[in-house]
Amino acid sequence: MRRFSQSFYGYAVALFVCLAGVGLFMLVAPQSREEHIPRLDYSITVANFGHGVPYQVWSPQKDPAGWVPNSNRIAKGENGAQVLYLGYATAERQHAMFAQSDEKPAAEFANRMTGIAKPSGSQQVGGVTWEKRFREDKNQRSLVRVLPDVTLVITGTADWPELTELAGLLQQRAKG
Repeated sequence: MRRFSQSFYGYAVALFVCLAGVGLFMLVAPQSREEHIPRLDYSITVANFGHGVPYQVWSPQKDPAGWVPNSNRIAKGENGAQVLYLGYATAERQHAMFAQSDEKPAAEFANRMTGIAKPSGSQQVGGVTWEKRFREDKNQRSLVRVLPDVTLVITGTADWPELTELAGLLQQRAKG
């Protein structure tokens, strides 16, 4: 046995056995060639957020076609304000996030969410004007809308038409 384990033939047989085991494992292990992005329902998170804030919340009336909602959470912002985050993988498989808060000052909330303080223009969406912001170093585009009681931010690596599509689907939810 010692002669077998110390010879080239012994090592070749051991290598073959290991490779055969790996090949067998690859043959029987389930494999998926399809993309899998976990889909998370955000309706309960939006409802819970609505119960905890003194204003009517905004959320998409439906998800854009081909988009996958993949994250949602409520977090504490500055000065005790709550922030709602809804994250998406877009149809083009880029990232888009919708955030809203009544954090004051509103400009600081928008600056923090977009990573940039200066608007680069404006965009009309459904007859409403949104600020456009672009952060080149992160390829991040953002739409910002400051209302009297809440600030809405849509941001991510998604292109402008995709962000505009999400902005067009936002609607105010009934309180309670």
